[in-house]
Amino acid sequence: MTATSGPASKQKARFVVMYDTPSDIDAFERHYTDVHIPLAKQYPGLRRYTRSHEPAAVIGEPCYMIVMLDWDDLTALEAALGSDIGRRTAEDAAANLARYATFRGMILQLNEV
Repeated sequence: MTATSGPASKQKARFVVMYDTPSDIDAFERHYTDVHIPLAKQYPGLRRYTRSHEPAAVIGEPCYMIVMLDWDDLTALEAALGSDIGRRTAEDAAANLARYATFRGMILQLNEV
């Protein structure tokens, strides 16, 4: 077994979104809390949803918030993002959150070593 391979049951997938400081923090937080979180929590197969406000930057520029969503594997994550609720959540982010903050997302495949 190598450091990058292992039992499939140990592989996890994570969708990470980093938000820059919103132009209107109150409006951003209100929409994020009241609309976006309830949408995202409906992703099929979602195992965990966490967020951190104002994370301490060690290297690089700081950001306002980081959100992490976890699935059992990459297949489940991709299926969730492509689902009806996945499209609705992405549309909400593009139409409503993007007016207040720049954000970027990435998909990670996590392998325990």
